[in-house]
Amino acid sequence: MKVEHIKIFVLTFALLIGSLTLVKQSLSQIIVDHSIYATLLEKYVKQGQVDYRGFKAEEEKLDQYLKVLEKTDSDNLSRNEQFAFYINAYNAWTIKLILSGYPGVKSIKDLGSIFNSPWKKKICRIDGDVITLDDIEHNILRPRFKDPRVHFAINCAALSCPPLGSEPYLGSTLDQQFNDASTAFINNPQRNYLQDNTLYISKIFKWFSEDFDNDVIGFLIKYAKEDLKKELEAKRSKIKIKYLDYDWSLNGN
Repeated sequence: MKVEHIKIFVLTFALLIGSLTLVKQSLSQIIVDHSIYATLLEKYVKQGQVDYRGFKAEEEKLDQYLKVLEKTDSDNLSRNEQFAFYINAYNAWTIKLILSGYPGVKSIKDLGSIFNSPWKKKICRIDGDVITLDDIEHNILRPRFKDPRVHFAINCAALSCPPLGSEPYLGSTLDQQFNDASTAFINNPQRNYLQDNTLYISKIFKWFSEDFDNDVIGFLIKYAKEDLKKELEAKRSKIKIKYLDYDWSLNGN
């Protein structure tokens, strides 16, 4: 091979690599359009209470948003955009599941059976496949992103679950949204409280203790405010944990 040919080959290869890098950078800047979902959440979610009647009246719009998610190739998203994408998908498909039996649904568990829980129903059309809510939570969100704060972002339509937010999760604000959701849940005395040396907390911390590095108290201290934080720090070595009963009643009407 002549020197000139080698130079041309090297130059062509370099240009190809450069083009691929630009394509990758371009893909990482793709942002999913959550505007339809944002409008619905703003109208029908107030302080965690979900107006399912309102969602039912505009179910066609929810379906439009679910179609947006279905057409999105999550592999083309940046890490934070992808993380937000799956959280919104989980929450939106949970609403859709409730609407499938609404009205008359008193609990999400009403939509399952002994043989098939509601979280194991193949209803979520994502990434060219039809998967379950369990698939999103346990096969994608938890193992892929490894952030325990996700447990305060996803919503299972139950009263004891961390409340559904009134806005979608966004890649650009994800960290702050996680911190806000975690702080709000942990400092809610109806969900977690310290009485003498006994810490009464949500069963979420029991079910997913490994996600919190088996140090639930340490996690709570990180997000607890003022008096609760001081008390947890002072009594840490003496604290006994008890888990509150989980109320699976529907988080709205």
